[in-house]
Amino acid sequence: MVHVLVILAHGGWGAILIYGDVKKEISGSKKETTNNVMEITAVLEALKLLKESCEVEIYSDSAYVVNTFNKGWIHNWQQNNWKTSSKEPVKNKELWEELLGLTKNHKVSFIKVKGHSTDDLNNRCDFLATSAIKMI
Repeated sequence: MVHVLVILAHGGWGAILIYGDVKKEISGSKKETTNNVMEITAVLEALKLLKESCEVEIYSDSAYVVNTFNKGWIHNWQQNNWKTSSKEPVKNKELWEELLGLTKNHKVSFIKVKGHSTDDLNNRCDFLATSAIKMI
């Protein structure tokens, strides 16, 4: 089982991949972006690092990402030709399509965690994300 904890800060993202005793930290940033883009990007970049199909638990403080999968929004969007329930085009469609494709390679569970809490891994991801912003 691979555990991935992801977090973002406006313009930055960070993730920690954990497999057994091995941890890998990744992060990145982008100018002129949105929190939603960074939330999706964090999960995308983490899943891209997995070399073979496996069980993955994604821990995220992003209700947007977690609910998109756990509440089936992404499947509704697909069925509705990438339109929301209010008939508006889904924002960041290309990122969602890429993420959906990556989730099909693995058995992925999405778990919501509280942001800015006393959780050491959550705080480390926050540090990675905010540090990445400073590199812009």
